[in-house]
Order: sequence, then C-alpha cells, then structure tokens
Amino acid sequence: MRVFRGADLAGSDEFFQILETTDRCQVAVMVLADGETSGEHGTDHPHADQVLIVLEGGGEVRCEEETVRLAPGDVAIIPAGARHQVFGPNRTLNVYMPVAYPA
Repeated sequence: MRVFRGADLAGSDEFFQILETTDRCQVAVMVLADGETSGEHGTDHPHADQVLIVLEGGGEVRCEEETVRLAPGDVAIIPAGARHQVFGPNRTLNVYMPVAYPA
C-alpha cells in the first residue's frame, strides 16, 4: 500500500508527474496554469480510462464535443480513447486504468 497525503499532492508545480504505477493502474498529478491546456484535443491513452479529480482551481474539461466547467472536488471520468482536453487553472489527480504511460 502507498498513501499520498494532501501535502504530497500539492508539493510540485511540475506539469505532469506520475506518482505510482502498478500492474493495473497509474496515478499522476497534473498542474495547469491559467490559460494552459493539457495538450491538443485528442487522446494520449487510447486503452485507459481516466478519472480526473480536481484538487485545486477549476478550469474546464472538454471530452469529445462537450465542455464542462470544473471546481475543486469535481470528478470527471474520461473513457478510454475519447478525445479530450483539460484547461487550467487547476491541479488534478489523475487515475488511469489500465496503465496509460511508461513508468
């Protein structure tokens, strides 16, 4: 078991940091400044679902053609292969199932 405390999740301002990878899932923190995006409106993980939990800030998430405003505590579930894009400012905890990125 590994536990991440709130201070662990708030500590880095790195754009994308993988915290843990197991055989079946992966956890990462993503930090987006105001006006910054996660990348192009596409998908970087065609075989993994993503659970995005807003820790700080808000911004928006666009999945396929739907865009939704975000607030702290919100959870967005992005199905594997869905074209998506996250807009800052926010700090999010991201869980990928199965593993999406090389560790």
